[in-house]
Amino acid sequence: MVPKKLVMRQDLESLVEQHDTFLFDCDGVIWNGKHAIKNVSAALDMLRKRGKRLIFVTNNSATSRKDYVAKFARYGIQTSTDEIFSSAYATAVYLHDVVRFSSDKKAYVIGGSGIHHELAEVGISTLGSDDTASINLDMLADIHPSPDVGAVVFGIDYEISYRKLACAHTHLTQNPDCLFIATNNDRTLPGGKYMFPGCGSLLSALEHSTQKSPLVMGKPNKPMLDCVMQKFHLDPARTCMVGDRLDTDILFGISGGLSTLCVLTGVAAESDILSPTSPQTTYYIQSIGDLAVLD
Repeated sequence: MVPKKLVMRQDLESLVEQHDTFLFDCDGVIWNGKHAIKNVSAALDMLRKRGKRLIFVTNNSATSRKDYVAKFARYGIQTSTDEIFSSAYATAVYLHDVVRFSSDKKAYVIGGSGIHHELAEVGISTLGSDDTASINLDMLADIHPSPDVGAVVFGIDYEISYRKLACAHTHLTQNPDCLFIATNNDRTLPGGKYMFPGCGSLLSALEHSTQKSPLVMGKPNKPMLDCVMQKFHLDPARTCMVGDRLDTDILFGISGGLSTLCVLTGVAAESDILSPTSPQTTYYIQSIGDLAVLD
């Protein structure tokens, strides 16, 4: 089916009426860089007034849900931690609720403070945040696996180092039962005018050295969707995934049997959306701010 472009007011009304829950990506949908998308706050307020549930689903693991609430507030959007589902939080939920991660084990983390915070919130101790010292070949003999490490968690790390990779490699290859989890495997991430290497590009170094494949939590992978659907008890037929990337956001929705809405304020261009080789979104729209006309 060819993606339907929503332009007319009746098309927008139909979209809203057909769904009880909207899952939103953030960067490229709610904001773009340091600026909120035009009319996005009014559009979200309209959906809330109509009793719609809003859930913000992001692959960004560097920021905690608490810090995300503060970020939304800076854009003039009120939200709560219960409405935010990051890949870091999904990882914490998975380790705590699904794996039943042992309380006497620790997670070695390559990634930002968001992962450390979310794991701490569910009682999981972490290592790795202070592994920033430089290293050379002669010093590698001083790196040893810790029997306390039961999982390596890999997220985007803007201060990634050879020491961190070496420590993670040692835990994964020398601790037989050590879990390997990645918050996401995005090839690139937006950084203003350009796209830059994402978590998946950094992750490939550890995959190659260990010859192990991680369980990937974030979009478009199923573990994160399962966590979202289970926590909120959502009806797929009444849920719409809104995003700007066809290969993550839209594919995430498609894999879960959800309706999908792609916006043109981020990565995807209209030519990408209409390409028969792209994941086929149900609908597309210039901007989520366009829904503000229904207020």
